[in-house]
Amino acid sequence: MIRKKSLEDIDLKGKSIIMRVDFNVPLDKEGNITDDTRIRASLPSIKYVLGNGTKLILMSHLGRPKGQVKQSLRLSPVGKRLSELLGKEVIQCKDSIGEETKKIVSGMQTGDVALLENLRFHKEEEANDPEFSRSLAEYADNYVNDAFGTAHRAHASTEGIAHRLPAVAGCLMKKEIDFLGRLISQPEQPYIAIIGGAKVSTKIGVLEKLIKKVNVLIIGGGMGYTFLKAKGFEVGNSLLETDKVNLAFELIKKADNKGVKMMLPIDHTVADKVEATATIKTIESNAFSPQMIGVDIGPKTIRAFKKEIKYGKTILWNGPMGIFEIDKFAKGTNQIAKALAACSGITVVGGGDSVAAVNKIGIADKIDHVSTGGGASLEFLEGKELPGIKALQDQ
Repeated sequence: MIRKKSLEDIDLKGKSIIMRVDFNVPLDKEGNITDDTRIRASLPSIKYVLGNGTKLILMSHLGRPKGQVKQSLRLSPVGKRLSELLGKEVIQCKDSIGEETKKIVSGMQTGDVALLENLRFHKEEEANDPEFSRSLAEYADNYVNDAFGTAHRAHASTEGIAHRLPAVAGCLMKKEIDFLGRLISQPEQPYIAIIGGAKVSTKIGVLEKLIKKVNVLIIGGGMGYTFLKAKGFEVGNSLLETDKVNLAFELIKKADNKGVKMMLPIDHTVADKVEATATIKTIESNAFSPQMIGVDIGPKTIRAFKKEIKYGKTILWNGPMGIFEIDKFAKGTNQIAKALAACSGITVVGGGDSVAAVNKIGIADKIDHVSTGGGASLEFLEGKELPGIKALQDQ
């Protein structure tokens, strides 16, 4: 197990704390936040720090401005929402470094919260530039990393700064390390992994690792068609990674050799086009015609998957079962989410789309842990060392 110092391990009173949070929230065309999950996820750490008589400086990125100032990616909507959630004004800085920002930070009083502007307006952030991390470190006495979603990146605000200040994990980071660490080191059995989403290629590492750990591996979503093709089925016009069919075949063999029960869809919801106006029907896996597009798992598959999930003691879910953004194609994803909510075992959901699904259905509170890190959680489960976690002080 990874054991890192966290907020409870340090004396905060009277200190200035700089905290890396993940406020990379989705915005609509008007610049309104469409999902504030990531902001709410940071509240326990923010409230804990403020409750200990501190000044708190928050920093985050938003989108991919690639080192340029983009008005549409300013953090002002985030600051406004955070002010509402905290019930107090958040001081918003127009930049993350520079004389004006320094002046604002030095004028802060105990109990104040300041939000630095989008870190990625400076190319030095992603380059992990030593001068940039030094400028950020000058604002505070201690550094807290609560941005698990960016822990797999060695950036100035996630890794560089941690070598300049005493660095500890925030509440969310600690929870992520504890829950995901449990999946690696001591999962209670039967351990079931449900892996979906569009592509096998993005999940090769984690699939290889899971085959060594799980009792049951359930495959759905777009990537399921690459596995079905590897088993000799035609998949019509469904999403298919032709260059990954041999790899899928090897993974099926590895699972078989390890005694892992690999479950693939046995029936499908198919459509004539990927649109809400599509005509849909249910077919068996051996009944694809060339023009059919698989858009969701079918009712028999849902029943089979749910039956397996019911008896799981540890369940990891990453990736939807179909194109769930379109309601017509969301039944499989919704049913799997509800099965997890009803399961008495330890349930962990990771990956942006799966998280969006449990939030949309309103069952996130019935899942033991909803991970905030997409790529970070996959890399963690692969057993990779994440720079943002490695740089924190050991317990």
